[in-house]
Amino acid sequence: MKAFYSGFRGRRATALLFLCLLVCVCGLPVLAQDGNAGIREATNKVKGYFDTGTDLMYAIGAVVGIIGAVKVFNKWNAGEPDTNKVAAAWFGSCIFLVVVATVLKSFFGI
Repeated sequence: MKAFYSGFRGRRATALLFLCLLVCVCGLPVLAQDGNAGIREATNKVKGYFDTGTDLMYAIGAVVGIIGAVKVFNKWNAGEPDTNKVAAAWFGSCIFLVVVATVLKSFFGI
């Protein structure tokens, strides 16, 4: 019975070695792919989503502008003295979003 187990252990080790070699040999073509092609493909995918992202930034800027207008109007009607500071902060953030979207679009040449 002991001879059976020792023979089984040897077959198991051989099968494990064969499996490891098979995985290594099958993995070699994966490592040999062109890196430049992958970078180009990623760049093209990002460029495809760039217009959508820019439109999203414009929409967020519009929403921030509307929220800011409502907040400034409420402060102005309440007679609070820091209305100018709040208006500058809200509308400055709105303008920043629009300018960043436009600058990024022109910077990347899209």
